[in-house]
Amino acid sequence: MRKYLFLSFLTFVLVGCSNDILLNKLDYNTTKVIGNKTQLIEPIEFEVNGVAFRMGKVESGTFSMGSMIASENASPVHKVSLSGYYIAETEVTEALWEVVMGENRFAGANSKLPVASVSWNDCQNFISKLNVLTGQTFSLPTEAQWEFAARGGVLSKLYMHAGGGNDEIDKLMWYWSNSHGCSHIVATKYPNELGLYDMNGNVNEWCSDWYHVYSESEVTNPIGPISATYRVMRGGSWLDENADCTVSNRMWALPDDSSIGTGLRLVLESYVE
Repeated sequence: MRKYLFLSFLTFVLVGCSNDILLNKLDYNTTKVIGNKTQLIEPIEFEVNGVAFRMGKVESGTFSMGSMIASENASPVHKVSLSGYYIAETEVTEALWEVVMGENRFAGANSKLPVASVSWNDCQNFISKLNVLTGQTFSLPTEAQWEFAARGGVLSKLYMHAGGGNDEIDKLMWYWSNSHGCSHIVATKYPNELGLYDMNGNVNEWCSDWYHVYSESEVTNPIGPISATYRVMRGGSWLDENADCTVSNRMWALPDDSSIGTGLRLVLESYVE
């Protein structure tokens, strides 16, 4: 069973590496091509107690979800259709978690690191408080929403990793062979086709679904089973090798489990102005 390995507390890991160099950010606008029309998608920016974060639009579409690679536990490949939604440009950071939850969890941690060591249940508590503060209805992404966004949505170039192939992985993600044993400041690698950072590597990301075995049936806006034992995580982390950090690889854990390599990313299905 491909259950994610949960490790004991390591202080230097939680504080993260201190030698990250922020890339010159690409324009936050991403180019969308539908038919012969090209237009820019403007992300929505939110601010909570002085901490800003961005959500980018993922247009509705249909894609082939899953993989035939046995180790990814993602077969059979099946068609999925999704309505449009917004997804966060990066993982939730320590800074955002702190202003929402009112707790400084790790003294000395860089506030731009992705929050980690949070369980699925912790994430639900965080999201409930964030929704009260913002008047929005943020959530964890469904597994299908996560994978469609990781693949680049309607702009997908069908890469195995979010934003590129095996020959580009060191530019795309933090994984075991290049992470130096710790997580890194968000958005210090290149984004994917939708302008999303760290969809692979850095930290695993909880999804809303219970883990289940895929079926061959074509589905629309799937949310997974009503109940099961494990919750899904996607993306891989700095603890994983590149083969585990793909757009289709699946991991899972108990809702109360937390790991130094697991965090979260937000989704917003409808925006209240």
